[in-house]
Amino acid sequence: MSPAVSSGPVAVVGAGPVGLVMAIELARRGIRAVVFDSKKEVSWSSRAICISHRSLEIFKRIGIVPSFFEKALPWNSGKTFYRDQLVFELRMPHSTEDAFAPFVNIQQFHTESFLLDTLHRLRGEVRWASDVVDVRQDASGVHLGVNTDGNVQEFAFDWVVACDGARSQVRQALGLNLRGTSYEGRYLIADVQVEGVNRPVERHVWFDPVSNPGSTVILHVQPDNIWRIDIQIEGDIDDATALDERTLIPRIQSHFDMLDMRAPWRVIWKSVYRAHALSLDSYRDKRVLFAGDAAHLVPIFGVRGLNSGIDDAHNLGWKVAAVVRGNGMPALLDSYTEERRAATLENLAHSTKSTWFMSPPTQGFRLMRNAVLALAKSQPWANTLINPRQSTAHVYRASSVIRYESAACGSLGIEPGAVLPSMMVGDRHLQDLLPDDGFALLIFGAHLSPDACRRTVSLADALGIAPILIGGSLQVAKTVIEDADQRLATVFAAGRFACYLVRPDEHIAARFRSVDEGVLAQALRQVLGHTPSSAAVEFVEVTEADQLVPRTRMEMDFEDLARAFDRQGDIGLACVALEFSHRFAERSDQYDTVIIAKDLSK
Repeated sequence: MSPAVSSGPVAVVGAGPVGLVMAIELARRGIRAVVFDSKKEVSWSSRAICISHRSLEIFKRIGIVPSFFEKALPWNSGKTFYRDQLVFELRMPHSTEDAFAPFVNIQQFHTESFLLDTLHRLRGEVRWASDVVDVRQDASGVHLGVNTDGNVQEFAFDWVVACDGARSQVRQALGLNLRGTSYEGRYLIADVQVEGVNRPVERHVWFDPVSNPGSTVILHVQPDNIWRIDIQIEGDIDDATALDERTLIPRIQSHFDMLDMRAPWRVIWKSVYRAHALSLDSYRDKRVLFAGDAAHLVPIFGVRGLNSGIDDAHNLGWKVAAVVRGNGMPALLDSYTEERRAATLENLAHSTKSTWFMSPPTQGFRLMRNAVLALAKSQPWANTLINPRQSTAHVYRASSVIRYESAACGSLGIEPGAVLPSMMVGDRHLQDLLPDDGFALLIFGAHLSPDACRRTVSLADALGIAPILIGGSLQVAKTVIEDADQRLATVFAAGRFACYLVRPDEHIAARFRSVDEGVLAQALRQVLGHTPSSAAVEFVEVTEADQLVPRTRMEMDFEDLARAFDRQGDIGLACVALEFSHRFAERSDQYDTVIIAKDLSK
């Protein structure tokens, strides 16, 4: 191995979407990370195709090239079928004020290409065909052994961010393991090119369709006349057989026949997917940090995998930059695990419920799933169990670098840890008015005296925080927003909280009735990791993630009844049990669904 070469403050390992977002986050703050990837170029396969509203906000904030938004296909609806019956129509909340649709579909190689173009515009680069084969840490930093064309060279960095995917070589080199659960259910995933057919861009799911009895089929439309088909694989079929075109093509053709789709088509990509619910215990190991699939694996149902990785990079980027610049303390990086592992656990809780429905782990769960589907058309209450719980922005409610108030504040305003809502302000969105880098202070001028308003703007300027003045009659800040109808003041409960400190990742760091120099400076020091809160963040095992998300009475019934029927029962009995549980739930909060199930099975 060649002698170590000092190569800069930060290396990013992995040039997938997460690694590229991380490199862009650093580059737009003047830090040119060295990006290594073992591939020779962008990987030309679809993989993750659904990008969430929150990820789109992040892409806009980091300045992704406009071509991305021109290419992506927006959607906000879906249809679910049981056999040949439409049983549920999904309508995701969406208003004309929203900057983006709830989701867009776009192949991952397109996403990576557009992010790479964005990085190049910032004078960043990727070192392709550079395989990280060794990782060592000492007091001076991190040493990476990188194999390029058979020549292994050692590089030295202050910090390394591992974004190298589910089989992370960095994670393996450090002897770290993901923990949690892997599911037996598998899906065949295929991209097919279909010419001359305009199909609605929405999520379509068929349970037990006549085209593939006993299976589940999912269909999404992508750009360039590409359709994504996911087909559940039966337990007795191995992966090789499922991928064999002698098996694959008849299954897809059968489904197209059911849709009366006669246009020519061809398979352009195929793979097999198995759901995993896994995570590291900590996303920081000394000077190495982990993001995306290198840190956690989330089932695809609810499209939380790639989107959570994009949020990881957006959370971590400004923190690493602050530490490299010297205005943030290394303790700031500990908050990355506190915030993003909690987000992972929430994602796992939601996606695990969806996995039980999309790929039932036992016969009891399959029986209850089919009972829900059988009832859904005539019983609207059953639809709550079909809703796929799509990805949403996470609220950081347990972070050492966020300033919280007492519970007495209730649900007024926008709570600390939440993402700043991107409401319309004139012809722009509120997030568009934030500085490209750094903190902002929203100041509701009408709820402060003129002197207090002027003083608050001056304090923010002195601390390097961008003041944004909302409402009132003064024009004492560079950015002033009119709020004549008090709409913003109402949403933010400005009568109670006249000032909001916003982090570079658009999350609320603190809020105040009013501020003075000491209060604002103290809050900023906490947010930058100089004086993090001493409150311990409770560690939760991955296998206990479902306890973190409140479950409805019906969701608890679904699980209890599935386990009760795991050894015996039929769909008719399951339907009766669900209806009983629904009626009892309307009358009483205290009843035992397992007892109901046992009584019905006698």
